[in-house]
Amino acid sequence: MTATEPAASDATAAATLPRPAPGATPPRTPPRPPLVARAAAELVGTAALVAIVVGSGIQATDLTDDVALQLLANSTATVFGLGVLIALLGPVSGAHFNPAVTLAEWWTARRGGAGVDARELTVYVPAQIVGAIAGAVLADAMFGEPLVTWSTHDRSAGNLLLGEVVATAGLILLIFGLARTDRLRFAPVAVASYIGAAYWFTSSTSFANPAVTIGRAFTDTFAGIAPASVPAFVGMQLIGAAVGLALVAVIFMRGKTDAG
Repeated sequence: MTATEPAASDATAAATLPRPAPGATPPRTPPRPPLVARAAAELVGTAALVAIVVGSGIQATDLTDDVALQLLANSTATVFGLGVLIALLGPVSGAHFNPAVTLAEWWTARRGGAGVDARELTVYVPAQIVGAIAGAVLADAMFGEPLVTWSTHDRSAGNLLLGEVVATAGLILLIFGLARTDRLRFAPVAVASYIGAAYWFTSSTSFANPAVTIGRAFTDTFAGIAPASVPAFVGMQLIGAAVGLALVAVIFMRGKTDAG
């Protein structure tokens, strides 16, 4: 769920970096992993994320009938699992696990920023969706549930859709704000903490991810979402991503360097 590369440092910061000695070989930028490796990281990472969300939801409902405790268990497992996945796979693919993040990066790259290109976009997004579905099926299999059962958990209320706009906008603002301020090293903790908090402060429990939303339609368990509710959720998430990018542009606006 993180941006692929941090935003470039400003001229002042660049001037403070140590310079190589005359005649020394300049340090080389490590090559990016092959696209197939990055796609695999996105597929496996998204699958693991959905397995964590769905599996912990099933476990929670098996252990207690208290809905608050169920949500606490579900959100806690998601926070720890997501942080680990970002730390592990971030150096490979950027650990997006989320089409909204990938689309936002592609849009940023089109406007001259760092991010994925069109080819990467067309590979990442299908990998994320396939991974999300596989993760839901895997979680059901681990807990002896039917492998695929369409969810009956309706989430079509307007207040839930508003919650998805807020959750996704906040996620995009966080990720790209960290990138603009060259602090993406904090992404594993920051992104996981935000998602954990958004479980509780948003009415929708913060799906904030089109691929995860699609995957969760395949399981009729605590974390599921009815297929009929998926299109509206995804639409609101994309709107939230656009709102988040607009907030990044305003809040982290580049200042002008004074001449002389």
